[in-house]
Amino acid sequence: MIIVKEVRKKKELLRFVKFPFQLYKNSPYWVPPIIKEELHTLDKTKNPVFKNAEARLFLAYKDSKIAGRIAAIINHLEIPKQKKLRFGWFEVIDDIEVTKALFNTIFEYGKQQELEYSEGPCGFSNMDKAGMLIDGFDKVNNMTTHYNPVYYPKHLEELGFTKRMDWVEYSINTPEKVPDKVKKFSELVLKRYQLTHLKFNSSKELLRYADNMFDLMNRAFESLPSFSPIQPYQVEIYKKKYLKFIHPDFIDFIADKDDKLVAFSITMPSFAKALQKARGRLFPFGFIHLLRARKKNDTGNLYLIGVDPEYQGKGLTAVIFQSVMINFNKRKIKYVETNPELEENTAVQALWKDYDPKLFKRWRTYKKIL
Repeated sequence: MIIVKEVRKKKELLRFVKFPFQLYKNSPYWVPPIIKEELHTLDKTKNPVFKNAEARLFLAYKDSKIAGRIAAIINHLEIPKQKKLRFGWFEVIDDIEVTKALFNTIFEYGKQQELEYSEGPCGFSNMDKAGMLIDGFDKVNNMTTHYNPVYYPKHLEELGFTKRMDWVEYSINTPEKVPDKVKKFSELVLKRYQLTHLKFNSSKELLRYADNMFDLMNRAFESLPSFSPIQPYQVEIYKKKYLKFIHPDFIDFIADKDDKLVAFSITMPSFAKALQKARGRLFPFGFIHLLRARKKNDTGNLYLIGVDPEYQGKGLTAVIFQSVMINFNKRKIKYVETNPELEENTAVQALWKDYDPKLFKRWRTYKKIL
């Protein structure tokens, strides 16, 4: 017998967050989140995202044991432009009946709210993890992506979901030196547009430009499908949660002659193995694994690249990529994993063409009319 119950109490929220630890306990590929951060994200009294969004969380029980979970999310910044019910935090055992019960529950909720379609997996905004893994099941995910079993896409397709968008991720061996043609082209671009790299000696110096970076991000990505502008309160969260912990060497800002930010990149050493060792907890020893990964690592992640719309198509991404590779070489990072990019974003993918890129993961978001 399958029963779906809404999460209403703190102990139920903890069960919701910890269910994947049970589901993936024998998986060498799943990278667990930090439990405390997940609880904070889903707590209406702590996460200010609920100023513009609402979420209902559900747990599915089969024979009195937790067998699945799902979040039904409404981002009010999208309404009425997009009458969309987002779904996320979806995890389930390999039982299509449990999956049906979970989605039937959130579909009913979506219809009650007069929404037109459901889309996901995704979070509250574009800064959250999105997409369901459809290729690359034998690869470890990183801290910015999902991992899921091979049966997930099959379940959704059986329920009538269709493809909304695909993202692709590449693996690159860090070149020992940047190709001469890339170096010369980058120098030409910087000179032509009178641009300079901004370098920082501390996170404190970096944070002075953080607001400008998020403003640029909104302008750079506003034309992308399903993009929701980053709100001021979200900026404060991301500054505290991420930027102050990233070494300045892994952030590259490019400014024009008036000191206006026109492009940026955020990279980082891979924390995947460290998070696996931490097992969802920073204390008593989890933070030690993360500190070690920050200082010594052979794998890096390209987290985010943004270019002012006025400068898109003018070569700034090549300039950024050159800077990233120089830093990775300095830090002896041998392997690079690109962040997922929309499959039609050929402009960004062209960056890796000179570095023998290997497509090794693919994600998909799904859509279904309610």
